[in-house]
Amino acid sequence: MKTIGDQQLVKRINRSVLLRLLRKQSGLSRARLAQESGLTKSTVSLLVRELIEEGWLSEAESTAAPGLGRPSTPVQIDGTRRAVLGVEIAVEAVRVVAVSLTGEVWTSIEEPLADKQPARVCRQTAKLVARLAKDMARRQVQLSGVGVGLPGAFDEATGQVSFAPNLGWRRVDFVPLMASALEKAGVPSVPLHVQNEADTAALSEYEFSGEDVKDSLIFVTCGVGVGAGILLNDRLFTGAQGMAGEIGHSILQIDGPRCSCGRNGCVETFIGAGALAQMADPAKGGKYLGVVLQNLWTTFNPSALVVGGPSCEQHPDIVAVAKTALEAYAASAGMEAPAVRSARYGLLASAVGAAALVLYHELRPMHAPAGTANGPLTEPRASAHITA
Repeated sequence: MKTIGDQQLVKRINRSVLLRLLRKQSGLSRARLAQESGLTKSTVSLLVRELIEEGWLSEAESTAAPGLGRPSTPVQIDGTRRAVLGVEIAVEAVRVVAVSLTGEVWTSIEEPLADKQPARVCRQTAKLVARLAKDMARRQVQLSGVGVGLPGAFDEATGQVSFAPNLGWRRVDFVPLMASALEKAGVPSVPLHVQNEADTAALSEYEFSGEDVKDSLIFVTCGVGVGAGILLNDRLFTGAQGMAGEIGHSILQIDGPRCSCGRNGCVETFIGAGALAQMADPAKGGKYLGVVLQNLWTTFNPSALVVGGPSCEQHPDIVAVAKTALEAYAASAGMEAPAVRSARYGLLASAVGAAALVLYHELRPMHAPAGTANGPLTEPRASAHITA
């Protein structure tokens, strides 16, 4: 029997229900939480008390209830006592951020990537994470987890980076490497989650954006490579082997320019940073980006399209040209083009989204069970636990 394990899972699910309700509508009372969740008032009171003690929630000032009776006490996500750390391992740099539960970036650090050898990348990353973890400890802020976004196809079932051509990686057993490096650097025992950098960038908008993105969003990131993070029906869509969203290696032109992946005519050869650098007017690359956005729109029909990455920061006119191209395609079909907006967090989008990846799993306990970094990992290996 799994009675104890089942009870623990039910408790995690109930906690996540309350947290998600309060992320959607802050200031609900315990009575409203019980009403909205379908849980009993006693269960809600017990869980809210635990979540307040653990730093996930806090109480706001009481408000007078209509009619007779005691004033109700609003409950809200606490943005001061807990932090999540997010990492972006980019082709040219490592970025690490400390983010509150409400999406406020407290601090960030960045270093040029010193070496692309996987173990050395993990050691460099772990040192930066340890610096921010110590900073959070000095502030008496509790660490909830570490998320990592990286530029390649990440297979959740194996914990491997199966394909990262711009780093020169193939079939790298990344999760154990990263967990071991974090442990040796003295990072506290917290969950570790890993995902593709475009997927994490999408989570920065989905989990922290104040705008209504409903249940679907696509984030297109443009830098040395080009990728898409896809959220459908409140879930990251990563594909069978983590290859979903590798749009930089979809074919835009038959027999086109040679790509780093070995194929010809990939999107990356038209709007990757190297291709844009060779254009007299890089903004013209926006026409190709417009084609990519049109294809994503007609394939997935998301409620929001977001564009970001180093190339968009360096050449902001690309986004405007892409929007114009997308609107022209929509008009030709007699349809209204979807809204396209720039990334809320700019160049920190993937790192902030990696922090959001921790919350993404915390709020969806049925999605990806965590394993242990010091022994065989069964279930999905995209999650581990750092044990210091």
